[in-house]
Amino acid sequence: MSETRDPWLPHRLLLSERDALLPLLRHTAESEYERRTACPGWTVREVLAHCSAALLRIVEGRLEGAFTPEANAADVRERRDWSVSRILDELEEGFTEAGKVIAASDGDLDVIALGEWVHAGDVRDALGRPGAYEGPGAAEALAVLTVASRVRSTPRVEAVLGGGGGLPAPETRSPASPASPASPASPTRRLSLGNLVEGRPPARLETDVPTLVRLYSGRPVVGARYVLDGAEESELVIYG
Repeated sequence: MSETRDPWLPHRLLLSERDALLPLLRHTAESEYERRTACPGWTVREVLAHCSAALLRIVEGRLEGAFTPEANAADVRERRDWSVSRILDELEEGFTEAGKVIAASDGDLDVIALGEWVHAGDVRDALGRPGAYEGPGAAEALAVLTVASRVRSTPRVEAVLGGGGGLPAPETRSPASPASPASPASPTRRLSLGNLVEGRPPARLETDVPTLVRLYSGRPVVGARYVLDGAEESELVIYG
């Protein structure tokens, strides 16, 4: 991964998500782990099994053939008979240790750390908990996404974000609907994502942080409010 890169940013992102997500999961009834998520065919339990397995692969250096749909499915099957507590223990270890390995890499694994944060949003969303695709770690996640959007060759999009979403506000924060486009009354943040395309002006996106993350990760945006001019939603997706 090129561009200006802070090698420790993914580590901070993973630690932030560990501290926010694990206490929630350890106080969640086991029956809720069978809820379906935005990931086709996967329950909350299976998403977490995938996350813990992916991080462990990084920690142990088992990267050959990793992160393909086939490898991901095999990792989940391997953990089919594990207890929830065992999956959470492995996940906690991965959140703690994988970022150190990612920091020493050439940047290609940064997008995996971002994917873990997005999957944490998938879990919150499925469980009906607040903070899906926002909250702690949002600033770090958007910094990784900015670079990943260029490496994955998405078109240039000038994004105007409003509604907070866990980001440090440039001015006094005011309450806002979590799914409303930026407005003059809301604190805003601007991001430049993707690459310039010759003969094509930058697209413009007005939205909030959760919807931005949903668009770039290919998650459902049914019911979300956003304005996108100059690009198609399918052009923004960095995973797949």
